[in-house]
Amino acid sequence: MLPSQLSSGDVIADRRADYAKMLAESGEPASAAELMKQALELAPRWAAGWFTLATYREKAGDQPGAIAALNEVLALDEGDVFGARLKLAVLGGADVPDRPPSLYVERLFDDYADRFETSLLEKLGYIVPGKLAALIAKTADIPKHFRIAIDLGCGTGLLGPEIRARVDRLEGYDLSKGMLAKAAEKHVYDHLGQADLSLEPDLSGVFEAGLAAGRADLVTAADVLMYLGNLQGVMAIAAKLAADSGIFAFSVEDAQQADGYVLRDSLRFAHSEAYVREALADHGFIVLDLARSVIRMDGGKPVHGILFITRKSA
Repeated sequence: MLPSQLSSGDVIADRRADYAKMLAESGEPASAAELMKQALELAPRWAAGWFTLATYREKAGDQPGAIAALNEVLALDEGDVFGARLKLAVLGGADVPDRPPSLYVERLFDDYADRFETSLLEKLGYIVPGKLAALIAKTADIPKHFRIAIDLGCGTGLLGPEIRARVDRLEGYDLSKGMLAKAAEKHVYDHLGQADLSLEPDLSGVFEAGLAAGRADLVTAADVLMYLGNLQGVMAIAAKLAADSGIFAFSVEDAQQADGYVLRDSLRFAHSEAYVREALADHGFIVLDLARSVIRMDGGKPVHGILFITRKSA
């Protein structure tokens, strides 16, 4: 929950919610859901409480009840900071959206910033930055050094150190100010700025201060596109940022299906190779190389990904 949403504003409702949390943590989600519903009878406009109720009901196997609670969240929270639409889609209560709500993504990573690297590197075995940098280095017929690189969705800056030695100027952009603050601590980026890659590809609107088009000879997006379903918008952004013959290097989670993309229980999107190739072609990119790899663990299971090295047509 958001810090501002931790309290319902009603002392008795909060107490019942605390007891519900204890029951849930003790392995009694159905009892937790019942107590949480009682709390919401006292505080019916508590959006975070409804989202918590949905979580308990889902764990208790009450999918219709979870869907009903998520619809209450959406009625109270137009910006969908909790990502209720994504969860509804996973549960079969709504169509799969093209992308997650920007407020949800920003809040998710702002909350995650302090523990992001520890979680990814030490607990989940995350390896995309090193593998993507290595694939860039070994791909034939592309530059060994770049004048300007733009790291889209740079997060805490894990890719920056991997490519810094091969770049004259390195810029990083991310939606989360918390993540950008962590990236700044690495002192490897020449510029960091806020950007929302889910917006339409008007660079002056997507990026905080706007960017000149066509100036980057390397654009990267490591572990970013899984937070977008439809990739047309981000491909258009990459195409606008890249110079003619510029390189666009990125990763996706592998949908391991013939075409299209899917929204997984993790609330991340996975894309098929065919879908990515089609989106690239639509925006003038040619695939130079790709590699399939396990990119992290999730719930003790490997997450498979595809790393792409592409070139923008001159």
